[in-house]
Amino acid sequence: MYNYILSITAVFIGALFVFLFKASNQKNLKLLLAFSGAFLLAITIFELLPEVFEDNPFAKRTGVWIMIGILLQKVLEYFSKGAEHGHIHLQKNTYKIPKLLFFSLGLHAILEGFPLHHTDGLLMGIIIHKIPIAMILTTFLLNTKIKKTVVFFSLILFALMTPLGAFLADNFTLTQDYYKEITALVIGIFLHVSTTILFESNEGHKFNITKLMVILVATAAAYLI
Repeated sequence: MYNYILSITAVFIGALFVFLFKASNQKNLKLLLAFSGAFLLAITIFELLPEVFEDNPFAKRTGVWIMIGILLQKVLEYFSKGAEHGHIHLQKNTYKIPKLLFFSLGLHAILEGFPLHHTDGLLMGIIIHKIPIAMILTTFLLNTKIKKTVVFFSLILFALMTPLGAFLADNFTLTQDYYKEITALVIGIFLHVSTTILFESNEGHKFNITKLMVILVATAAAYLI
């Protein structure tokens, strides 16, 4: 229950920040995204990868599932327009919730919840990842012509997706039987999202010492957890 509440709270922290302060500083948001990407990547490498490969006689098959996760995330980003790593490119004049965007983000959130109760440090990684994503999503929705009540309930629904994934993983025999395969799929998703956040081209390929320091701090923090 503790993990459920914290993962839900992360979405509302990001949304509340936008509601209270209206606009976000893009430079600070990019640094927060860089921190979240580095932390998520480090948790994936330090915790999730050893977990799925330890005492695993089917290591190559596990690698296949990781590749499927990478490719799945690529497909999801086609529908979400890159919201998972900080970009939303949709019409601001819309009056309706973009269903494909929420389907993509929802499936991503459900899957990331599967290993939540099994991996130390992943909860913190998801929280740190969700706060800037919630900020970006909320900022976009508030700049459309969608009713505020619809925005509010959409954010609630989004916040519940990760706990739903954790619940499914813990309470259904099928998901328990294929836990390693699903976790490998999630690893692929995390690898794609985190590396895209960290290494996509920006600022004319300029060297950014502040971003580098943020990445190093996030990596060290993930290692120490």
